[in-house]
Amino acid sequence: MTTGTAIGALKRARSGVGNAGPGRSANNSKRRFSHSRIFFLFLLPSLILVILLNLYPVIYAGIQSLSNGDLLSAGEFVGLANYIAVLQSPEFWHAAIFTVVFTIVGVFGSWIVGISLALLLRTRIPANGVFKVLLLLPWVVPIVVSAMSWNWLVATPQSPLPMLAQALGFGNVLFLANPFLAQITVCVFKVWISFPFMMMMMASALTSVDVNVYEASKVDGATAVQTFTRITLPMIARTTYISWILMTIFCVNDFPSIFLLTGGGPVNSTQTLVVLAYTTVFQNFQTGPGVAIAFMMTIVLVIISTLLYRQIRKVNIE
Repeated sequence: MTTGTAIGALKRARSGVGNAGPGRSANNSKRRFSHSRIFFLFLLPSLILVILLNLYPVIYAGIQSLSNGDLLSAGEFVGLANYIAVLQSPEFWHAAIFTVVFTIVGVFGSWIVGISLALLLRTRIPANGVFKVLLLLPWVVPIVVSAMSWNWLVATPQSPLPMLAQALGFGNVLFLANPFLAQITVCVFKVWISFPFMMMMMASALTSVDVNVYEASKVDGATAVQTFTRITLPMIARTTYISWILMTIFCVNDFPSIFLLTGGGPVNSTQTLVVLAYTTVFQNFQTGPGVAIAFMMTIVLVIISTLLYRQIRKVNIE
């Protein structure tokens, strides 16, 4: 075999062609194309079904947001009148402000509690396995059971927490009758049912951090705070941003937590945008404005998710 032939064979071997020549390469390309076409044909029915199930409701809802209809009839086309009316409503802006507060407290409150418990579970504590199972209960228990339990805990003057507050000299404290206390209660409840999700996300991220990095930082004399801020947080940054995106979506779209606990009251103090959209459509029978609120929520969620996703792409360390 000549040197040129050997070099050509080596190049073909590296590219996966071998010594079969151009005819065999063309046959392989045709075979791959045939396999791809068959795979696409098998995938096509499911793809069409997914598009119809998702695209049709979105288009129909968009038409409803531009009409003055109700639950029974589509109504007449009114353009952007529903959006303008919603943006001029003080009730909408009150719900939007509380939605922002509820989301910020829910995301960062549950993240702080979750990452703190994830770091704690990495240490050797007694009954570690039982402790993990107990910490998952707020997330595992159905939301209806959790909301009813919290109602029993704080709703009436005979509930445990109001009785405790009265015994401590704070007077007759009604957590769900006072607007400010109701907002605090709803936000705390959201953190309570959400921290197990954050704990699992952070625990899975922490397992990917090399222990040798911590040992090296100890040798260099780094403090616990420096290790956490300069090693742990950068190493789990990507998972952190993903958990923030997911929890933001969960908080903005969280209907059962608020509806079961307070119903949006008292005097609409705990009403979020998703609760406002529900009451507008199914209680006031104003389909157009209610769907317009939902569409604006979707747009805001897409923008927030896009911004956080860009932060994920900037992270070079997992």
